[in-house]
Amino acid sequence: MTALAVPRTRLRPVEPVHPAGVEAGLNYLVPTAERPVSYAFEPPPGVPWENCAYELRPMPIADGRRAGMRPGIDREGFELWDAPSAVTDFLDEGQIRGVYYAEAMELALQVTGARRAYVFDHLVRRRERDRSALSFGRRDTGDGRPAVNGRIHNDYTEASGRARLGRVIEDAGEAARVRRFAIVNIWRSIRGPVQDTPLAVCDARSVNAAELVESEVRYPRRTGEIYHLRHAPQHRWWYFDRMDRHEALVFKQYDSQLGGVARFVPHTAFDLPDVPADAPLRESIELRCLV
Repeated sequence: MTALAVPRTRLRPVEPVHPAGVEAGLNYLVPTAERPVSYAFEPPPGVPWENCAYELRPMPIADGRRAGMRPGIDREGFELWDAPSAVTDFLDEGQIRGVYYAEAMELALQVTGARRAYVFDHLVRRRERDRSALSFGRRDTGDGRPAVNGRIHNDYTEASGRARLGRVIEDAGEAARVRRFAIVNIWRSIRGPVQDTPLAVCDARSVNAAELVESEVRYPRRTGEIYHLRHAPQHRWWYFDRMDRHEALVFKQYDSQLGGVARFVPHTAFDLPDVPADAPLRESIELRCLV
């Protein structure tokens, strides 16, 4: 596992302008007595891909570029930064691991003020060519990349967030000395300005813990745990219009500090209203980093 201890260059947070936004449908979990379970691979015969349902709720989604105050990583739980990358091809695994991982760690340190950073995975996604209804994001888009994920979720729960520390820092003594850690997601367009299915993030302060539902995601060799989100009218959603390659959205997925900071930021892709038929398909990379 590669760690980065100190930032090397100065990056810039993107400053907002004034309030505006859109109204769009977001896929919330339908309340259920069962523990939600989803499969990330083809399930056994007779077993559904998921045992839960989602409902599309129209919600106002503010444009973070036009907010009166720039969102903060420890307040709302997310920040947009102007962070150009030296990567020329985000489909080149060698460039991602050899160049982008170091850039992402540097950015994560600057945004959070942490001392050390560890990138532990990444995923490149592409919008389906037929612009089909947004789903869990498990489908292959035809070129080996997963589809865009259109379910509101948070990548870690209280339990799986704690467990991730020991999986990233394998030295038990070193892990035990960590006083506070967080997991952040760094999301970036890899093609050009996003015009069809941008990412929406929910202000962590507007989410009640009772609305976060522990859910299983089953993989071939392990079972993960994430949060899905039940609907509540007070949720405050944000996106950043036409995010481009030189920008990165950094948002919290877990924070071990129990009070006074944003800890979980539910997020989802959503369909913008009135997208031109010839708008380019969204292509993006998401990367998770422990700090």
